[in-house]
Amino acid sequence: MAFQITASLLDACVLSMLSRGDTYGYELTQSLRERLQVSESTLYPVLRRLQGSGFLRTYDLPHQGRNRRYYAITDSGRAQLDAFRDDWKGFRGMIDGFLGK
Repeated sequence: MAFQITASLLDACVLSMLSRGDTYGYELTQSLRERLQVSESTLYPVLRRLQGSGFLRTYDLPHQGRNRRYYAITDSGRAQLDAFRDDWKGFRGMIDGFLGK
């Protein structure tokens, strides 16, 4: 892909995916990789940043004798996702003015 994924765009994608339901890091990475080129080493700092901003919360559940850390979007995260969506509509419209047919 010729275009780089910025930190804010990756934040928006992660929040969007988590708005559909809680998930753990590996599953989230696999889902993102179906559409974007992203590694686990890229994703975990994003999750920590979003958590530190209050947009995500975590909880652990046992899985096969170990704990698995789940991520869930917060109300603040949903508000941020709405802001990202509004920004994206404006940005997409502006770029379509140059590249669209």
